[in-house]
Amino acid sequence: MIARLLDPVIDAGAVFAGWVGLGMALVVAIAFELIIPVQTLVFVLAPLVGVLIGVYANVRSERWRPRGRVLANAIWAGLVTGLGMALLYVAIRLVFIYGDTGALPDGTSLQCATGPDCIYARYVDAGQAAELAALGITDGESLEAAAWRELIAVGSGLIVLTMGGSVVGGVGRSLSSMPRSVPLPSSSR
Repeated sequence: MIARLLDPVIDAGAVFAGWVGLGMALVVAIAFELIIPVQTLVFVLAPLVGVLIGVYANVRSERWRPRGRVLANAIWAGLVTGLGMALLYVAIRLVFIYGDTGALPDGTSLQCATGPDCIYARYVDAGQAAELAALGITDGESLEAAAWRELIAVGSGLIVLTMGGSVVGGVGRSLSSMPRSVPLPSSSR
């Protein structure tokens, strides 16, 4: 259905590539936010994922020209992938923000309300209250507002990085010379 709606601008292969991009986003977000908790890697990988999906959208579509259509395919797949990566990244971060119960490794608990209030209590317990106050964070509520501002900026950044990569992939594909040989026939199953 989506492929038919977008057909005048985007090839069906690019729509399929967008779905593949969502799978890539899922793997990257889960792998580097939960399994290996190094969120910086998500940002390093976002443009690379974008390049791959921008090229793949056109490989899947068997598209080399016109350049505008190649770029449209790459941008579509990059947008879908970037949105998926941003939404997954933000959703996982929200689990940690709103799921903090204040439990400590030694079996005790902080006296706080589950969520941002417990995060704030952790920082205060670690002696970082003055640093937070300098940023305008004085309680759980102000920490929550700051976290949302950060998540919006981070999510937007992931979309831009991924789409930027997909444009690079599309430009690379559109500037490559088309193959001169006839492709091998495929089976008709």
